[in-house]
Amino acid sequence: MPYPFVLPTTSSFSFSSSFGCDSHPSIPLNASTHRGVVRETLKKHKRLPPSAQSPSLSSVVHSLNGYLPYLFAVDAGLSHREVRGDEINVVLKTEPAIEWRPTLSDSPIPGKEPPRVKIQSLEYEVFFALSALANAYTLQARTALHPLYLTSSAPVGTQQRQTAIAAATKALLEAASLYDYLITRAESLVISGNPPPPCADISPAVVGAQRSLALAEATLLAVLKDDPYPAIVAQDRNQNDTEWMYKAPDIPKVRAHLFARLCLAAGEHAAQAHSLCTGRVAGGKMNEAFVRYLEDLRRTSRAKACRFFGIDAELGGQTGTAIAWLHAGLRELGIERKETTKKTGGLGRLKKEWSEKREDRRVEKGTADWGGDAGRLEETRVIEMLEAKWNKQNDTIFTQIVPPTGPLLAQMPSGREIHSVKPFQPPMLSVATLEAMRAPPDRSDESGNYASSDEETLTDGTLVGAFPGTQGEYRTGTPNYF
Repeated sequence: MPYPFVLPTTSSFSFSSSFGCDSHPSIPLNASTHRGVVRETLKKHKRLPPSAQSPSLSSVVHSLNGYLPYLFAVDAGLSHREVRGDEINVVLKTEPAIEWRPTLSDSPIPGKEPPRVKIQSLEYEVFFALSALANAYTLQARTALHPLYLTSSAPVGTQQRQTAIAAATKALLEAASLYDYLITRAESLVISGNPPPPCADISPAVVGAQRSLALAEATLLAVLKDDPYPAIVAQDRNQNDTEWMYKAPDIPKVRAHLFARLCLAAGEHAAQAHSLCTGRVAGGKMNEAFVRYLEDLRRTSRAKACRFFGIDAELGGQTGTAIAWLHAGLRELGIERKETTKKTGGLGRLKKEWSEKREDRRVEKGTADWGGDAGRLEETRVIEMLEAKWNKQNDTIFTQIVPPTGPLLAQMPSGREIHSVKPFQPPMLSVATLEAMRAPPDRSDESGNYASSDEETLTDGTLVGAFPGTQGEYRTGTPNYF
């Protein structure tokens, strides 16, 4: 399940205060205007309740995509690069002072948001803007997949399921493309001797981890598209499902083995992402919930691979080996086998049932942390269902010996990739827009009164109730006498 990212917020900023452009004088003003839209959109999105944030994601993506061409135009002018064959002469007047609030960095005060960080380079403005866009794409993937996990309504049809998974995969691959571009850009920053990143969110290690995470989740979606077992387990808990009898799904042997290798590839991506975020990275320490999610995703991916190896063995008539693969899957998930038997009772079983019901309630309410275990609970349910079924068959029909799991795990093959990341092409302004910005600006470039998009307090001394532009006509500190 895609990670529930929290989108960052930012302060207001006037490009004209730090940059000038002789060839296209209106570029700073237009860049400030579109950045102001981004700031307001992020502010409104953050203030919405978690269950109502999904519809506003399209506005966030639209505002960021509208801002990026102007941001890259200013960046190209500073680097003396042409935009659509047109030379833009941007000069740096003073170092920019911009604030962003990171969301993946660990907060020094437990339970509170991490403090805002100040950036004095346009490079890291590009990093924050693209990272915010990639995170928004990931959240759109979550929104597309949410109906597949609801148990309070009728199960979705096959066509709707395929459409949702295709849309989520596309969004995740777009996010991976953005991270891939940032990795290349970060390498050039290191070579040119730029200052280190101000926080962990935009450090090269974390950007690389997010790229691996997006690829891992997109790879698992390729498996979910043709994996019928999670849907069957969800239907068993769905009270609105009118079906009362299910036929065990048939998965061709070659596809089961292919799915297993895809899951192993996802596990390798998740393991790489976890290794990049473990410990202290450049810019500070990572959020523990994010690091824990990466480890859960690695475990879930490998457990899925074990399940498909078990399905492959069961289709070949090796029920004992198939059960052993399920035991290996539970081992990968970190679950003791004695906790999965029907005879298990007492506190352990009550705790397990309570955890499952709590996760179901999170999915139904659409809270921000639903699916925060990277699908670990869902995979546990699938393995338990198959284990109960195959144990019954083995005890009554086949009676095969269940081999140990150690040798099976040692002989697992390498993963197989299925997705390729398309290179991200920075958006450019049209020729007509560039020509229009050769004219001088028609108004001043004011950055506004708010220090950050997550604050509501005015930073200037404007009197409450005073008519705009007439502050100098009001006295303060002394009463008026007739």
